[in-house]
Amino acid sequence: MCDASILRCRSSAIVYFHGATMLSKLLLLLCLTEHVFAKEPPDVDCIVVHVSSVQCFWNKQGTPDVNYTISSWFINEAPSECVTYLSDNSTNIGCIRPYKKSQRFSSFFTKLTYGGSTFQTLHDLKAKVKLNPPSNLSVQNGSDSNLWYYWNQTSQSCVESEVRYRINNKKWQTSEVSVGRQQYCINLPSSNSQYELQVRSKIGSDCGESLFWSDWSEPVVWGSNNGTDPNQPDNSMIVWTAVLSVMGPFTLILLVMMLLHHERLRIIFIPVVPKPSLIHHDIENWLQMSKGLKEGFKASYNERACTVREYCHVSQSDSESSNSSTFSVTTDQTDCSVFIPSNESEESTPCSSSSEEEQVSV
Repeated sequence: MCDASILRCRSSAIVYFHGATMLSKLLLLLCLTEHVFAKEPPDVDCIVVHVSSVQCFWNKQGTPDVNYTISSWFINEAPSECVTYLSDNSTNIGCIRPYKKSQRFSSFFTKLTYGGSTFQTLHDLKAKVKLNPPSNLSVQNGSDSNLWYYWNQTSQSCVESEVRYRINNKKWQTSEVSVGRQQYCINLPSSNSQYELQVRSKIGSDCGESLFWSDWSEPVVWGSNNGTDPNQPDNSMIVWTAVLSVMGPFTLILLVMMLLHHERLRIIFIPVVPKPSLIHHDIENWLQMSKGLKEGFKASYNERACTVREYCHVSQSDSESSNSSTFSVTTDQTDCSVFIPSNESEESTPCSSSSEEEQVSV
């Protein structure tokens, strides 16, 4: 009996020991892994606004679940608690603190706190400056017939600007303005167009160039435009389209009728084939003979004209009536003249081939 009781006591002690050991291991594991399951703190971003204040935000990943507090300071300064918080649904998401001239060139520190946890961050504000939009933007038509725009901005010697303008609500055109200038000129504007212009600014390279442009200023408008909507169709174009759509087919039909009336369609579409003729100059024009070939057909010699005349001589003697008449024609080979002997009579009668016998010698 005693041995059995001893065995039961030993078993209970062993079980209790193992249970305590497991519980201690579990507690130790929870302590070691607590930081793994804990939510990481939000990032803090700070920027210098218009060289007058520093604004810090920690809602980049969204509105946090808890209310953080923040303290900040520049190097060689004591930490100061935020006085002006920015909130969203009663949850702190940002802070505004004062800024002194040229502090952005010094290191800046923030410390975000919730409960017993703190998260400290170092910031470089040198290139994180955002100016307010330019103010007092105005426009006037100068004596040189150009359009001049003027505006105001902080620290004229350190600020560079950029303008954008559009004509009749069309696409924006941008142009940079050199450091220190607070005016812009549009050459020879049209009085029938509307000009709209805006300006934005940032710190230039002469004073530590900033990465951020200011927001665009309020637009200033000059001139007038009947159609301010760029998607609105032009009424004049609609009228001309309607007129052309009606007059076009009518004009085409009238032209076809005129061509048919004057029988010009056959001439236009089916050219007439030239008809050859026996006239010399028509053949030459039809054949389109070359000048050299035409010259080959021309005579290259000269011929004197020769006149031929016939004389019939009848004898007046009765005794010689029975005899045949003798005709003598002498032809001069030199000038083709006919020689008549002097002993023959000048009286002549026309020749008759039926009653008289003619003898011609050439």
